[in-house]
Amino acid sequence: QVQLVESGGGLVQAGGSLRLSCAASGRTFSRYAMGWFRQAPGKEREFVATISWSGASTYYADSVKGRFTISRDNAKNTVYLQMNSLNPEDTAVYYCAAGPTGVTMNESGYAYWGQGTQVTVSS
Repeated sequence: QVQLVESGGGLVQAGGSLRLSCAASGRTFSRYAMGWFRQAPGKEREFVATISWSGASTYYADSVKGRFTISRDNAKNTVYLQMNSLNPEDTAVYYCAAGPTGVTMNESGYAYWGQGTQVTVSS
């Protein structure tokens, strides 16, 4: 069992930056691929970024590529999402997820989910 708690969300102006953190409980955190997803009002949840258990592989949605960076610190049981050059279209609830399988953009590949943290980007 893995429990995930996101933090770091908030209100930021367009062009600004935020860093989200996701703290995981459980001794097997380092075995899981981790992902970030987001859900904007009235829209379905969508993939943002994922990172392999070792951190060696990362993948991003086209909409955030070059602006967002996913990373992890297995010693701290934490995964991060550094978000730069934010725009209003990035406004959403951001969720982290842990998957026992390898890196994937599919929600079905993730077994554990956090409660989400709100990110609001003003224009």
